[in-house]
Amino acid sequence: MKPLHEMNPQGRFSDRAADYANYRPSYPAAAIDSILAWLNEPSELVVADVGAGTGISSRLLAERGVRVLAIEPNREMRQAALPHPLVEFRDGSAEQTNLSKTSVDLVVCCQSFHWFNPEPTLLEFHRILKPTGRLAVVWNERDHDDDFTQNYSRLVQEASNRHPAESRMVAINPLLSSQLFLHVRCLTFAYQHGLNQDGLIGRAMSSSYIPRQGLVQQQLVSDLGELYNRFCDENGLVYLVYCTRVYLAEPSA
Repeated sequence: MKPLHEMNPQGRFSDRAADYANYRPSYPAAAIDSILAWLNEPSELVVADVGAGTGISSRLLAERGVRVLAIEPNREMRQAALPHPLVEFRDGSAEQTNLSKTSVDLVVCCQSFHWFNPEPTLLEFHRILKPTGRLAVVWNERDHDDDFTQNYSRLVQEASNRHPAESRMVAINPLLSSQLFLHVRCLTFAYQHGLNQDGLIGRAMSSSYIPRQGLVQQQLVSDLGELYNRFCDENGLVYLVYCTRVYLAEPSA
């Protein structure tokens, strides 16, 4: 099977931008705390949020007073982003950010690193980071110990024909073995995302490997409706439970 970076990562979300902006989960405050810990004052930092999508993580960082350069190659995703005065969207990729050498204090990749070509990406991150900088790679991983979340994952995996992006955690291995980054450590945080029925369906449709039409899509929508009816609470919400994993590393000299 082709690696994910050869599966049109820069164009595959073009028809998902609205669902991505509306229904993707955020990240826990403690995860953002860990990314910024022990760096300079937020107002002094310049952050490259690479594969920024519709700017979910960019805005979280900007709300801390950080200046964010949101690097996103997909025009539709950039256009769907809500504006923030400290977030500047730029057309670029992980492999070629178009940023200057040693120009950023922090590189952040939230829910995106698995789509990058790892070798040129890590070279590029090392190039643009200051020697005192930091790399943060973040994923919201669905918690299969939660009954509802496990059932949701099963439906999505079946509808996607078990797409390899569903097993994306292997994508961290190139960073763990890279000579360009040192002191890699992983922090984990609990998080949950409340959704109504439309939100649950929209969350599934925001995944680029889920069909947007046809019998498989129709069956998935039906199955998600049944799942929602089984688990919704008195407020009409269901909850996807996540383990947010934050990998932190420093550039080597």
